[in-house]
Amino acid sequence: MWKAALGAMALLSAGVAMPVEAQQMAGGDLTLERVFASPDLAGTTPRALRLSPDGTLVTVLRNRPDDNQRFDLWAMDTATGQWRMLVDSLKLGTGAELSEAEKMQRERARIGGSKGIVAYDWAPDGKSILVPLDGDLYLATLDGNVRRLTATEGGELNPVISPRGGFASFVRDQNLFVLDLATAKEMKATTEGKGTVYFGEAEFVAQEEMGRRTGYWWSPDDKRIAVQRFDESPVGIVSRAAIGAEGTKIYDQRYPKAGTANVLVDLYVMNPDGSGRVKVDLGTETDIYLARVNWTPDGKTLLVQRQNRAQTVLDMLAVDPTTGASRVLFSEKSGERSWVNLSDAYRALKDGSLIWWSERDGHGHLYRFKSGKWTQLTKGEWEVADIVGVDEASGRITFTGNKDGVLERHLYTVNLGKPGVVTRITEPGWWHGASANGTASKIILTRSKSDQPAQIMLTDAAGKRLAWVNENTVAGEHPYAPYLASHQQKSFGTIKAADGTILHWEMITPKLEPGKKYPVFFQHYGGPHSQQVSRAWGGALQQYLVDRGYIWFVLDNRGAANRGKAFEDHLYQAMGGVEVEDQLAGAAYLKTLDFVDAGRIATYGWSYGGYMTLKMLQAAPGTFAAGISGAPVSKWELYDTHYTERYMGDPRQVQPAYDKANTVADATRIADPLLLIHGMADDNVVLEHSTVMMAKMQSAAVPFETMLYPGQTHRVAGPGISVHLWTTILNFLDRHMGKDAPPAK
Repeated sequence: MWKAALGAMALLSAGVAMPVEAQQMAGGDLTLERVFASPDLAGTTPRALRLSPDGTLVTVLRNRPDDNQRFDLWAMDTATGQWRMLVDSLKLGTGAELSEAEKMQRERARIGGSKGIVAYDWAPDGKSILVPLDGDLYLATLDGNVRRLTATEGGELNPVISPRGGFASFVRDQNLFVLDLATAKEMKATTEGKGTVYFGEAEFVAQEEMGRRTGYWWSPDDKRIAVQRFDESPVGIVSRAAIGAEGTKIYDQRYPKAGTANVLVDLYVMNPDGSGRVKVDLGTETDIYLARVNWTPDGKTLLVQRQNRAQTVLDMLAVDPTTGASRVLFSEKSGERSWVNLSDAYRALKDGSLIWWSERDGHGHLYRFKSGKWTQLTKGEWEVADIVGVDEASGRITFTGNKDGVLERHLYTVNLGKPGVVTRITEPGWWHGASANGTASKIILTRSKSDQPAQIMLTDAAGKRLAWVNENTVAGEHPYAPYLASHQQKSFGTIKAADGTILHWEMITPKLEPGKKYPVFFQHYGGPHSQQVSRAWGGALQQYLVDRGYIWFVLDNRGAANRGKAFEDHLYQAMGGVEVEDQLAGAAYLKTLDFVDAGRIATYGWSYGGYMTLKMLQAAPGTFAAGISGAPVSKWELYDTHYTERYMGDPRQVQPAYDKANTVADATRIADPLLLIHGMADDNVVLEHSTVMMAKMQSAAVPFETMLYPGQTHRVAGPGISVHLWTTILNFLDRHMGKDAPPAK
């Protein structure tokens, strides 16, 4: 769900309003315009970091100094540290408009505002790279030559090079195509895709909620492809008006609202030209989710994860690709009043065993499944986040997790021969992420902390730095260097929830003057699968807020990620309950601090956080001086099946839980100043969520303010737009939290 992404990023991608007197005292440390200008204040922000197959190059997508939304393909020689641009998106690109399907895929991938090259795929021999650009495909070699592979109006989706390098494949016009790279012959592997039938694509909820971006998977030997077919004819139509600046486009979007029908999913295995098609036996129940599909290293078995509609059971199927016959290898089952989370932290090994992530003991840990038996590899009251690499020869598994505390994320290793013996290989005090070659003998390590934006380095298997990929030190000509003198550090602490659960918070304050009280900008998210409080770099934009006299504060409530299953399960059929209670406890804590102006606390959130703003204002009128609600969910019946039913259940069975969770019934309880914001082309949390609230409040003569953005989706941002958005917020808060504004009750 994009709620998690936007909840975490909304404040980080925007300036924040300030009281009038705070503006006067700030001295112009940062301006709103500079916050959104190029180059990015966090320095260069490479994406899609990869090692070449032979380990001699690190490739990245690097944004331009003069346009931080445009990305080009660069490579660094790991031996010399020398950089060169491999593909210049401006020189190569045609500027053609993307298809609607690709635009929506980019929205699902959280890169809707990016330009230029947004993805690429290395050929297995390391001699060329497949590059999608402006709706077509190119093959770039390391000597700087580029060959155009396609030139069509329809555009190509989900392009990859096959594992042996013989083919490029992609989806066009709802069908799977395969291009023989030796002969340039294009083959149409499927032909029936049209209307409501799609081949090789992931359906909406798979992209948005399951983290599955594709609908086809090559076998390791290039001989077979597993291809998803889905038919969305059972799915209800939402006539979405994408209201733009100069006209409105009406989209009859198939949107599976909670409690309604999903797409019908089938899976086939076929030859690259589409011949030899075999249907996979997914079971007799058709109302299922196709969660994950992978091949075993020898290509003899297809591993398919099948999830039931209620998301309480996840079956791992072993499929014979020659016949389509399947059997259940094992099943993950949820506890009572819970659900099964999906994960990408699993690996099929050459010896036939499987490294598997599970929350079966209450925390996310790694297990080995071999010959029908389980061995737990990690254990304790902490969480494994992801697998970085597996060296089968030595038995070493490299992974990320929070064994050293929930505020940090580190790289660790565990050996198959020594279960439970976990070794940290990264430096304390940082938040880390990583990618690697298959064995993690070379690792691309990303790290940040509250006073250092992301640094990227190449390390060996033990975490020893071999070379900087992007040192990004804030000094000299670094764009943030002029503002470092006023940078304020984060502080961390805890409070207790009503049931005694420990909740973590973080805070940044201005330089405190004795006897002075400061207003608070209280950001929240509140929903599942998101952690807000950490030692990671929070962005210069938090500092923009603090420079202007605000205290910045955020709290992770019960239901947040990375604290174990019981911590998360508080939200089961109870959204809008304990998370609101915990955030209000955070507000109560703030009011006990002698440097906080208790009458000037503003609360802000986007998406699930926008929903939380509405629920918090309804639950405790007078607690906040003002509230900002961006793109909020107002009724969970209007949101999609996979996300909503995972936590809330099926509304056809538990309608009272939905009635209690929605914001519309208590809309008239909102008595504090409210600013409601929404993009008018939002296809995720559709505009109806806000209009139903507007209508209810207007019919009861409840005052509120609103700002709608024509043409903007769930991500309201971009040149000019971001400055306008946050100027709107700034002006709203000035009116209600300025020097002469009436205090909150």
